[in-house]
Amino acid sequence: MAFLQFLNDWPVLSLITFLPAVGGMALLLIPGDRKDTIYKVALGLGAAVFLLSLLVYLGFEVEGARYQFIEKYNWLPQLGISYHVAVDGISAPLVLLTGIVMFTGVIISQRIDERPREFFAFLFLLATGVFGVFVALDMFALFFFYEIAVFPMYLLIAIWGWKQTREYAAMKLTMYLFIGSVVSLVGALAMYFSSGLKTFDMLALEGANFPPEFQILWFPFIFIGFAVLGGIFPFHNWSPDGHVAAPTAVSMFHAGVLMKLGAFAALRVGIMLLPEGAKFHLPWIILLTLVNVVYGAYIAMVQTDFKYVIGFSSVSHMGLVVMGFASLTPEGYIGAGVQMVSHGIMTALFFAVVGMIYDQTHTRELSKLGGMVQKMPFVTFAFIIGGLVSMGMPGLSGFVAEFPIFMGVWLSDKPWIAIVGAISIVITAAYIIRLIRRVFFGEFPAEFEGHVHDVKPSEKFALGLLTLVLILIGVLPGVIVPMVEAGVDHVFALLGGM
Repeated sequence: MAFLQFLNDWPVLSLITFLPAVGGMALLLIPGDRKDTIYKVALGLGAAVFLLSLLVYLGFEVEGARYQFIEKYNWLPQLGISYHVAVDGISAPLVLLTGIVMFTGVIISQRIDERPREFFAFLFLLATGVFGVFVALDMFALFFFYEIAVFPMYLLIAIWGWKQTREYAAMKLTMYLFIGSVVSLVGALAMYFSSGLKTFDMLALEGANFPPEFQILWFPFIFIGFAVLGGIFPFHNWSPDGHVAAPTAVSMFHAGVLMKLGAFAALRVGIMLLPEGAKFHLPWIILLTLVNVVYGAYIAMVQTDFKYVIGFSSVSHMGLVVMGFASLTPEGYIGAGVQMVSHGIMTALFFAVVGMIYDQTHTRELSKLGGMVQKMPFVTFAFIIGGLVSMGMPGLSGFVAEFPIFMGVWLSDKPWIAIVGAISIVITAAYIIRLIRRVFFGEFPAEFEGHVHDVKPSEKFALGLLTLVLILIGVLPGVIVPMVEAGVDHVFALLGGM
């Protein structure tokens, strides 16, 4: 209690949210030729934000108030706009997820030689947008931070991305996400004007009691608009291209955190504010998620580019998050909440490994890779752990997340969807085993001799941290499941206790 009171005496969520942006602007004051200094300052900033996010996670009381670390200030009271932030049992783990991915992304970005000041400045601006969405309780503020999170992605990919496709991928990603956010904004404005409350405060709008006809009409606009960022079928094909073209740290942020932004906003604004619309539309939206899960896994299996395999795998696993929401069961929602964290850490780990291998071999073609365990034993170990998580192996975080999702879908009177969706587990096992065999075992290519070596200790530390989280959640699910369950209880109170 004393620890929680200490945190509540400080605007800790504001500090977490704005420190990256302020620090990023401070980086621009460092001379561009002092690359070591730039990296050390960025690393210190990333570590500070990670530790603050960890303090919030540890300070959250499962048995306490629904929302904690509350801050509220009138921003534009004439329009009902406020700066209102807090975390609940669903968003607190996502704040920690963002801190972890941000910190490890900075660690493995030491090889950024082209304009590192600007790279880290945009990466930290992106982090501010992500943190802002996860803590926002005002709908206007949520959209404000949402756009901040989307905008830097274009520049990070177009300037520092893979030269062959970076301009195409950056524009494709940006257009998809901006169009999706505009569609959602139209629905949000409809709620604002129809509520009669003249406020964007989402806690007030939870009690607005919108007519069922209104909810049924506007729910698809908000949910699908946000779910575009979550990679929902058929609006998913921006995602693999964006993953592949982005530099390693941005791929980690993109798949590890940014896609969770769409799923979280669809839950917070769509399901929680328009529960009757959710109950009407989610039974058919679950069919879209089924395509995500199975089709994404199959397309991942037939890829020949290492990074594209992980990109389509991410689409498949994000489909499980939205499938959990669409199940409209507590089990499904708990699984989806844990899956957002598990998948975020797992994909950050995957893309970090791909980046480490590509930096030394300058290829991602599976046919040209092999025997990496001889040069990178710890990288191999980390990837195998991530692969087992992806396959849903008991004892790791993937099982803790995926089992409740499939249970929830089964309990929602749609057992056939759970059965068909489970096909993805078999396909995932097939392409993960294929990746491990082709990339890490077998004969080491002669042309890489003398060019490929073990990674730096700092990079091992980043992989070790990500791996530790995946194991910890699997072995001790109590570190996250009760917290997520506390947040889910409120969601189901709004849904009428289904």
